[in-house]
Amino acid sequence: MSTPPTTEQKAAEETVENTAFLDATLRPSQWDDYIGQKTTKENLKILLQAAVERGHVPEHILFYGPPGLGKTTLAYLIAKELSAQIKVTSGPAIEKVADLASILTNLSAGDILFIDEIHRLNKTVEEVLYPAMESGSLDILIGKGPSARTVQLPLAPFTLIGATTRIALLSSPLRSRFSGGVFRLEFYSTDELTEIVRRSATTLGIALENDAAFAIAERSRFTPRTANHLLKRVRDYAQVERREVDADTVAKALTLLGIDAIGLNPSDRSVLETIIKKYNGGPVGLETIATSLSEEEATIEEFNEPYLLQIGMIERTPRGRTATENAYHHLNLKKPQNNLGL
Repeated sequence: MSTPPTTEQKAAEETVENTAFLDATLRPSQWDDYIGQKTTKENLKILLQAAVERGHVPEHILFYGPPGLGKTTLAYLIAKELSAQIKVTSGPAIEKVADLASILTNLSAGDILFIDEIHRLNKTVEEVLYPAMESGSLDILIGKGPSARTVQLPLAPFTLIGATTRIALLSSPLRSRFSGGVFRLEFYSTDELTEIVRRSATTLGIALENDAAFAIAERSRFTPRTANHLLKRVRDYAQVERREVDADTVAKALTLLGIDAIGLNPSDRSVLETIIKKYNGGPVGLETIATSLSEEEATIEEFNEPYLLQIGMIERTPRGRTATENAYHHLNLKKPQNNLGL
């Protein structure tokens, strides 16, 4: 006979469950609570209101931009504004035409279908999606050879919301079918991130001083997801060390994680130091940098470079990557007089 769980065990289980859904909890649940992306929000509001007034489902929408800027959150908020059901999937999850057919035929009128990383749909699945988006029908091929025939199945009116971090990999025919609009999500300002950190702190029940919220925002790489991640780690540190969450606590907690005052992590600094110390400041090719660091090229290109470029630490030239004056200054290194990037 099993022993009933103790009060401590129940509390631990509840903590695990709460942590699992913590990221979802931090997402804004109301349109007005979504901070930033002002132009995109204004355009979406007009699109949604016009569709509701006409009694139609909104046209298909595509969001693109770096990860962590709120593409998925916007999709959920759109569904809530329309009082619609949202079905969520991703490009890699739809492996076969049958998978897509199953999803589409199970949609009800007015539903939202959200496909994350839509650029990773395979070509065959993508081609089946075209008539579904344009004419609301699903073309199914039955049989093989000369006796094969196409059956057209009508679909319930729906809105497809696509999200991608790599819009260049999205085919032109698919991109052109997002008639509701293609919206780029921009990086956030420090003031916007400070507001997001304050809101998240309230949700988590953290007593956060204003200078602490600003200190976290400064290190958040212009990205809300990163801001929330850092806030949670600062909370952990403050809890264990029995400290108030002030700017000094933020600095100590994030220094422990290897994150400096402008948000650079150890791998960012390794990239800069490799360019400067091993290759005289550049120019040096991405493949060479990756080999020197025993890292994948894609990791450097997609994770490190966007932020380093954004804050002016490196430059891309036809001959490779070059460290800027800002990089030398930040790492407290002297720029050599014979630097080939001059």
